[in-house]
Amino acid sequence: MIDHHNALIYVMVLVSACDGDMTDAELEEIGENVRYLPVFRDLDPDRVMAATRECTAMLADPDGLDTVLTIVEQAVPPKLRETAYAVACDVAAADPKASQEELRMLELIRHRLGVDRLCAAAIERGARARHMRL
Repeated sequence: MIDHHNALIYVMVLVSACDGDMTDAELEEIGENVRYLPVFRDLDPDRVMAATRECTAMLADPDGLDTVLTIVEQAVPPKLRETAYAVACDVAAADPKASQEELRMLELIRHRLGVDRLCAAAIERGARARHMRL
């Protein structure tokens, strides 16, 4: 079992890696979330790369996606489920256009974490507004 920090990092990695391309913008968003969000305040910053490598290694296995989603589901406490979905949406919004793979991954994460549709829509809209460009 992993801690909530790693689980939140895994969620962000899932969204970034799902289309086969972890872009600089997505990696920068992961770094900014870890640096500035209160939920990560007590996380050792050196742990981020290790968690990212652990997650991507698991995803290389044939059942890797299901394994990672199960680990995340078990590790994210109910209080942080919407936070997990929010950081996932932030990573998807980091690029100008979310791919179909990213949208499907967000749906999988939402279902696994039990984030209801109305809350998810509000979180998605907030992410879109924060990442809007002219």
